Amino acid sequence: MRWDNLSAPPDEGTPDEAAPAAPPLPLALPGAVARTFDTPEFAGMTFYEVRAKSIINRVPGQSRVPFEWTVNPYRGCSHACTYCVAGDTPILMADGRTRPISELTVGDRIYGTERRGAYRHYVVTTVRDTWSTVKRAHRITLADGTTLVASGDHRFLTERGWKHVTGGMRGGGRRPHLTTRNRLLGTGRFAVAPKRSTDYRRGYLHALVRDAGRQFPLDDADAADLRRRFRLATTEPEVLERAGRFLADAGVTVEWINGGVARRSTTARTAEPAAVESVAALARPPDEPTDDWWLGFLAGMFDTAGSCRRGVFRIGVAGDGSRRRTAAALDRFSFRWALDEPGNRNAARQVRLTGGLPERLRFFHLTDPAVTRKRSIEGTALKCAARLQVTAVEDLGLELPLWDITTGTGDFIANGVVSHNCFARNTHTYLDLDAGADFDRKVIVKVNAGELVRRELAAPRWRGAHVAMGTNVDCYQRAEGRYRLMPPILAALRDFANPFSILTKGTLLLRDLPLLRQAAEVTRVGLSYSVGFVDETLWRLAEPGTPSPRRRLDAVRRLTDAGFPVGVLMAPVLPGLSDDEESIDATVAAIAASGAADLTALPLHLRPGAREWYARWLAREFPHLVPRYRQLYQAGAYAPDAYQREVTARVRMAARRHGLHRGEVGDNRRLPDASPAAPAAEQLSLL
Repeated sequence: MRWDNLSAPPDEGTPDEAAPAAPPLPLALPGAVARTFDTPEFAGMTFYEVRAKSIINRVPGQSRVPFEWTVNPYRGCSHACTYCVAGDTPILMADGRTRPISELTVGDRIYGTERRGAYRHYVVTTVRDTWSTVKRAHRITLADGTTLVASGDHRFLTERGWKHVTGGMRGGGRRPHLTTRNRLLGTGRFAVAPKRSTDYRRGYLHALVRDAGRQFPLDDADAADLRRRFRLATTEPEVLERAGRFLADAGVTVEWINGGVARRSTTARTAEPAAVESVAALARPPDEPTDDWWLGFLAGMFDTAGSCRRGVFRIGVAGDGSRRRTAAALDRFSFRWALDEPGNRNAARQVRLTGGLPERLRFFHLTDPAVTRKRSIEGTALKCAARLQVTAVEDLGLELPLWDITTGTGDFIANGVVSHNCFARNTHTYLDLDAGADFDRKVIVKVNAGELVRRELAAPRWRGAHVAMGTNVDCYQRAEGRYRLMPPILAALRDFANPFSILTKGTLLLRDLPLLRQAAEVTRVGLSYSVGFVDETLWRLAEPGTPSPRRRLDAVRRLTDAGFPVGVLMAPVLPGLSDDEESIDATVAAIAASGAADLTALPLHLRPGAREWYARWLAREFPHLVPRYRQLYQAGAYAPDAYQREVTARVRMAARRHGLHRGEVGDNRRLPDASPAAPAAEQLSLL
């Protein structure tokens, strides 16, 4: 990396919340102003502010990228603060479901706690801020098997108050910290939500559907219409919406007519009588139900005949068959229950779940009923007998991407235990806090980037060539939220009607949508997102510091709605992990659904530095793939041409199936029409 075009800015005072720092300066940056910021999202970070001498750089001739000029306002990528918990830690949402902490956004409604009298109680609060960093990680193990990964600075609520994960008994590191004598407060680990498999859908419909396939006299004038009807044992809108979706997935379209007897059911009508037979077949119980079928059945039973009021969970069972099947399902998943006889002969018997809040939450998370109002725990006191004794606190010996949030109550429920906000900020700055996974701690900030772009575009020698941004370091990384270098850059490109393109993984790009619209009126603007795969398990392992594929594709959809043809770089495609036909088809389908204009696939390539980092990660997570990678990349950074052609062919076929034009290599960067054909595009950093 060459720094001879950089110099230190003049001393113009200290910006708000910033102070000159005094760490050793990089040898190539003599005189740069090093700054640190007294806000949690940049704790431990050093920003080297420089005044660059030039900003529009020519790409070396030997590079394989399909453009000649770039602008990079940053070198390095910013990450921040001292906290928190692993990105896949499930957080209890206000609707009773869970979501990984890394996917939370400002405004999300979740559960926290507040003290009322002698006890804390669960209350609904909102997420006020989110951020992420890389810190040394520790694993906390509890007696019930719950595990949490957090930094040593994170705090959890114990029976003796808030305690850090690690600390000392004396000296500067002295602070309350977890020991094996402590017990955390909460319900214990959350169950994993069910897969919406075919069996789950069938079990759910079995609990709901009534009168499908009912016979009527042939001479009945209304028989033809009646044969097209059946009932669902509910009037709940959320249940009807789910049932309609499940039926549509099976190829059955229905319309809702009206409420049934005592307004406790809803009549459905199909397009033709034969479709009712399909509904009856879907709702028919199999000879040997699977776990998924039983989970769907329990969800449907709760939605149609269940209640949860004042901490008492019940499901009404009208007949012996319903009672036996409900009991068998609960026993299958080791739920504790009791059968309550009715007070009068006309009432149905009730199956009552025992075990308190931990068992109720386990039922809700394991089965996932549709009706959210029945899942509320607001106002419930924070007291339970869950086995949350700390059995071990282990230093994992490595740094991991970790996340934290700020909430209205100052806490949240992380995998069943009460977790503290590490910081509560007085102000909120709109930042792209899910920036990519290049976790360098020293970031070079070219503070005069905007004025340099304007000056160089005005130079007589500049011929208005296409400028690519975000191809080396993401120009919409987190630090951009503070330094705001991109708006003046975009304004200059707009004023000179200079064509440009942006490739990013961040959502902060949406902040500059008004400027992008203005530029698009006078020149060619290309916008692209990098989405290599949509499998969330693989995303959390391979790209834990980036916005989720879902959030990136949501941004694609918003930009498309704003009138931009947005390209997607399907990169990197990972050999052995995301290159099979099923993974490629799922990714291409999601990209097509986002409204992307075109798609370019790019198999993983491994330059020196990234190669060594990726090799260590692969050996740790997928050791069985190491021999294959050695073979694929034995000749250098790129996979063999035959392998690249094979991946490209799979993507092309998937794109055709989903009606998506697959762009030729590089066209997602919107190069001018006169540009010659270009070789393979570059991928953003994977890790």
